[in-house]
Amino acid sequence: MDRGFYSEDNINGLYRDHVKFLIAAKTSLKFIRNGLDPIYEQFRSFEYYSEKYELYTRTIQTEWDYSQKRPYKGDTITEKRRIYIHYYYNIDKAAEDEKAFDRKLISLRRELESGKRLPEHEKIYNKYFETKTTPKRGTKTKVKQDAVLQAKRYYGYFALVSNEMMDAVTALEIYRNKDVAEKAFGNLKERLNIRRTLVSSEQSLRGKLFIEFLALIFLSYIKKQMQDKNLFKEYTIQSLLDKLDVIECYEQPGQALRVGEILEKQKNLYSELGVEPPPSL
Repeated sequence: MDRGFYSEDNINGLYRDHVKFLIAAKTSLKFIRNGLDPIYEQFRSFEYYSEKYELYTRTIQTEWDYSQKRPYKGDTITEKRRIYIHYYYNIDKAAEDEKAFDRKLISLRRELESGKRLPEHEKIYNKYFETKTTPKRGTKTKVKQDAVLQAKRYYGYFALVSNEMMDAVTALEIYRNKDVAEKAFGNLKERLNIRRTLVSSEQSLRGKLFIEFLALIFLSYIKKQMQDKNLFKEYTIQSLLDKLDVIECYEQPGQALRVGEILEKQKNLYSELGVEPPPSL
């Protein structure tokens, strides 16, 4: 689930209903930072680097302060629940965020020193700058280094939270696989025109939905195989399917389906996907 779903009430509700979950969480949350700070200095060690995803990854087990209100008894249950936080560090994203932040500071300093202060920026002025104004020299600024370093401390990090034990790479793969379903549902509504079902009976609707969900299962399988075989370095899902889509098939009444010539590269793709290629002419 996306970060927008994260809240104490939602997490407590998932625990209450015994639902397994994997959800993104903001690194600005105190709960997330309290878990990261003890491992922060050793986080970017080589042993924690994932070559496949080009990220540093760590998983910690901690405790969630579970609470459940019981209106029928007029009390609240509180207890500790086991929870896992999966941390990731993207060095490229950290560099991009830091450069964007530095550009923002430069812009703010110009506003201060030119005397063109903006009311909506007063809070951030006070947070990151000390100013001194004299009749002769005008306004000069000094950056509050401690505040700047604190702001940059968590650049490049992101986190996932789950109540099921798994390593950080597995959690990331599961989380990213949700995009397949989301995009597929978009295709169902738009490309396959299922925003309006256009059927005349409940039986037809069930049949149409059944076929659509079969398609989602196949799509999820293809993405999983592409991840396992590192095919995303060369293909997107669509481009891989396009490579196979050009294979011609011939069908005649009363005869078995005949498949045209299959190139060696296409046979290799079938093999990588774990599918036996059809016999060709």
